[in-house]
Amino acid sequence: MEKKGKLFVISAPSGAGKTTLIGHVLKQFPQLSYSVSHTTRKPRKGEIHGQDYFFIEEDEFQARITRDQWVEWAMVHGNFYGTSKEFVAEKLLEGDSILLDIDVQGAKQIMDAGLGLVSIFILPPSIETLQQRLENRGTDSAAVILQRMENAKGEIDQQSAYDHVVVNDDIIRAIAELCLIFKKEMGRI
Repeated sequence: MEKKGKLFVISAPSGAGKTTLIGHVLKQFPQLSYSVSHTTRKPRKGEIHGQDYFFIEEDEFQARITRDQWVEWAMVHGNFYGTSKEFVAEKLLEGDSILLDIDVQGAKQIMDAGLGLVSIFILPPSIETLQQRLENRGTDSAAVILQRMENAKGEIDQQSAYDHVVVNDDIIRAIAELCLIFKKEMGRI
């Protein structure tokens, strides 16, 4: 029987520690392909085009919507984010497993499309901890943090739609729990 890759989706509110956790998963599972999302937002300090995101202009993003080139896309915090349909199709066809780091809107699109994914939601230990993490990051204005906190409440309400929920209250435990999910799921390929 031909091996087929699995599609993994990880979502979390801003500041939940998703990027850190994903970094550890990718180190422990080098055979896992990471899908770099496209976005219309400006790069943050230290972000690299093609590694952290593909930074594109809004008109190009919308042209790709018209051409149906996204497997999922959403507007989040005033910017577009999307995942290349071509990249996902190629990797799955090759039998590779793919990890998508996407928001709940994008995850819902993929869930509704019936693409057979493993979905994981990263939950912060509390809403207060989440706000503190966002403030400590020092990358957003007070208004942006307020918007992210409002969005986080709605995102957290969606956690029951996911196959797995990992609470990031202790980074070592959360990494271990997340890696165990990948080990079990990738063993079932």
